[in-house]
Amino acid sequence: MARWAPARRDVLEALGAEIAGLYGRGRSIVAIDGPAGHTAEFADDLAEALQLAGHRVLRASVADFHRPRAERDDESAASTYATSYDYSLLRRVLLDPFRTAGSTGVVLAAFDEDSDTAIQPKWITAGPDAFLLIDGEFLLRPELAGLWNYSIWLDPPRADGAEEQSEAHDLYVSQVGPRTASVAIMDMQEPGHPRRVFADSC
Repeated sequence: MARWAPARRDVLEALGAEIAGLYGRGRSIVAIDGPAGHTAEFADDLAEALQLAGHRVLRASVADFHRPRAERDDESAASTYATSYDYSLLRRVLLDPFRTAGSTGVVLAAFDEDSDTAIQPKWITAGPDAFLLIDGEFLLRPELAGLWNYSIWLDPPRADGAEEQSEAHDLYVSQVGPRTASVAIMDMQEPGHPRRVFADSC
């Protein structure tokens, strides 16, 4: 018997409707976590689903808040997990001002990893009712847990790329358990047909 494979658009629309039903008024932050390189497209598509439903959406990625290479300890798995991103800057220019509402501006990107240089800040504002969707690896780490109104874990095949990246991902999964830390788990084995699944503890 063939496994039921819902269309990607239908799944994203249903997920967007769930999020909007819970947080349709005011400002809310949704984190999309998963191995590096697997989260941006899903977050973009979810943002589009929310926008088509009439909601104001801002998009950001933790990849645009990297620390300079000189500030990272080394390329080991533990260091990649611990020191890759500037969470203090992320909070200061994006997450905290977004939550204050009003006319406070936010910065959606602060650092270009390819050139290893800071990006000139571009401050933008959002209305009183808006979603901020931020994607990237390690977002469900305990010190960030209280920042998200809704969190999604993408459960894809092992991430491609450098060995230390996969080791860092494995270290994160073993230490944090992001599947159980998230509100929603998406099985991305077939990206065109994502499936909502539930943690073993549910």
